[in-house]
Amino acid sequence: MAPGTAAGAESAPPQPPGGGCPPPPGAVTVARDDARYADLTRVYNGRHTARPESVRVVYTADQIVAVVEEAVRAGKRIAVRSGGHCFEDFVHDPDVQIIVDVSQMHAVYFDSLHRAYAVEAGATLGHLYRSLYLGWGVTVPGGGCPSVGVGGHILGGGYGALSRKHGLVIDHLYGVEVVVVEKSGRVRRVLATRDPRDPDRDLWWAHAGGGGGNFGIVVRYLLRSPSADGDALLPRPPRTVPATTVTWRWDDVDERAFTRLLRNHAEWHERDEASGKPQVDLGSSLLLTHRATGQFQLFVHADGENADRLMREYVDEVTRGVGASPTTEKDELPWLTNVLSTESYLGGHAFKSKAAFLRARWTDGQIATVHKYLNDGDERWGASVYLTALGGQVNAAGPADTAFPHRNSIFSVVYDLTWEDPGNEGELAWIRRFYRDVYAETGGVPVAGKANDGCYINYPDADVADPEWNTSGVPWHALYYGDNYPRLQRVKARWDPRNVFRHRLSVRPPR
Repeated sequence: MAPGTAAGAESAPPQPPGGGCPPPPGAVTVARDDARYADLTRVYNGRHTARPESVRVVYTADQIVAVVEEAVRAGKRIAVRSGGHCFEDFVHDPDVQIIVDVSQMHAVYFDSLHRAYAVEAGATLGHLYRSLYLGWGVTVPGGGCPSVGVGGHILGGGYGALSRKHGLVIDHLYGVEVVVVEKSGRVRRVLATRDPRDPDRDLWWAHAGGGGGNFGIVVRYLLRSPSADGDALLPRPPRTVPATTVTWRWDDVDERAFTRLLRNHAEWHERDEASGKPQVDLGSSLLLTHRATGQFQLFVHADGENADRLMREYVDEVTRGVGASPTTEKDELPWLTNVLSTESYLGGHAFKSKAAFLRARWTDGQIATVHKYLNDGDERWGASVYLTALGGQVNAAGPADTAFPHRNSIFSVVYDLTWEDPGNEGELAWIRRFYRDVYAETGGVPVAGKANDGCYINYPDADVADPEWNTSGVPWHALYYGDNYPRLQRVKARWDPRNVFRHRLSVRPPR
């Protein structure tokens, strides 16, 4: 059976009974005096505020074109929002006058013309996982927060629990349909694919890791694995997810034990990646929360008939010689239940996130710095460092194959701090010092080299463009895009020559 006929698949979004599809609502304009305005301008990060002239809720690609035409004619600053999870003020910038909200464009269906699964940019990851799995038994290796919007997640690369085995989401991105603005001011839709014969392939390449808000407004993505064969045009997830959670009490872990634990953890992944045959059936996340929480945890998951053995051997190696006895819990859930069960932060509190990719383990000095900040004596319940295992198929592609250049890493690291009072500059200063001190030897940022591999554009941090916090002499764009930035600038010049789509860390037009 062809994928297009499985589970009632269609070449367009499903229609209601009766044969006719009612027309979608017109684009809705929500101005400041509208009762819906507060809901549509609610910010994810409480450090920022949003007061655009209006929010435009759109339902079709043609409506997006019309709104962008209006904004271009009037010379008004425009931004687009999908799930609304941006860490910085890229959408909620005080200069933005019109926000285009694509959240109502969330259809997932089979496009028989391109033999790919189509997903509109307003869908959430949870909706995408559920639709792909229930409809066709497939998925993509995306992130673990179901409420995150597909629109921005895919643009930055997109990684998750299945990435060691199946790579990034963009490694399964066949095409992207985008609303762009030409030099003349004409607004049009372009469908660009990874097909080498496609004259617009550079636009696909830029959207495969180039980040959001740079080149246009994505209408929909087309998903199909390069190695797709037969019915399975995307990866099939495991039937169940065997998992092990290892928990340490901070009271049982001194600095020596902490150092040994982090060494063991990273050295396993270094050896695994260097082996040439990484154990991609196993993945892990180490969540180092502040001492105020009383504990920290290692989450391990595996796949296949050897899952229990893989997890047991991994935990044994990580805990070897540590001396502090953790508690261990095992669980096994159906795949879809597991992937949809993650609690989502709904936003509103102030927070600051900083990120890095690691090619090798932290030095003992860096581990000492992490230990110092997570044990500083203050009640920082919202402070954490999160190490997610990468490697495997993520590193199978070359750094220039897509706009995502970080193809030589073993971990993605996120440094987080959440607090209640947005005006508390002391908390913001604390997380900034923490990050700066971890990377003190490379100018306060993770400059690509033997140990580091820059930053992840889906976790944007405006501080890396601030010479007060980045003293490395390496520009912000090299941290996010490496050697791919000049090519991204050329794509920018071709597809957004008027620089309509911009923010604090957007790709700049070449001079």
